Amino acid sequence: MNTLLFIEDDDGIRLALRLALEDEGYTVHEAVDGGTGLAAFAEHDVDLVLLDLRLPDMSGFDVCRSIRAESITPIIMITAQTDTHDMVAGLEAGADDYVTKPVVPKELAARIRALLRRVHLHEATSSTSSTRFGDLELRREQGIVLKGGDELSLTKTEYRLLCEFADHAGAVLSRDQLLERVWGYEYLGDSRLVDAHVRRLRLKIEDHPDDPKLIVTARGIGYRLMT
Repeated sequence: MNTLLFIEDDDGIRLALRLALEDEGYTVHEAVDGGTGLAAFAEHDVDLVLLDLRLPDMSGFDVCRSIRAESITPIIMITAQTDTHDMVAGLEAGADDYVTKPVVPKELAARIRALLRRVHLHEATSSTSSTRFGDLELRREQGIVLKGGDELSLTKTEYRLLCEFADHAGAVLSRDQLLERVWGYEYLGDSRLVDAHVRRLRLKIEDHPDDPKLIVTARGIGYRLMT
């Protein structure tokens, strides 16, 4: 049984989604604001965080960054239907996925299942191989990435994304392929999710993120990991 933390200030939304998620078999801890949410995250062993970006005491972006500073626990953010800026900013703050309001409980449950399934799949996969790309080393048996010998702090989604590129080094991967392989078959979304995560990954692995040499853009198609 997986444990979720739901940080949301709207009592009605929080109650409705908690009941729906409990019906799906999850244990759900609740928090009504960012400060309470961070305290609950520190107190409980949480498998995934649901985070509303509009909180009364602090920005949801700041909550996301605080969690990311100490944990790679998956985060799904909840944002307004039309607020593209919030969606992109939330992903770049470290969220793994997003849903828009009004939230459809079955869609949210499918997103959670897909994200947790991919996390568990990669944790269960063992390999003794080590792959190098320039000064970057991917050690799958340890689940870590080194740059110049120093371990990088990647989220689970960033790590899965890099593994997918490494598995198809030199080949162009479309955004649709990456959505399917990294976020799961049940994922229903758009290419901005991929673009935001590629930007975050470049910030960590590239010497010059604005002029990438490892993960390059195949204009109009997707991305390629250079060998």
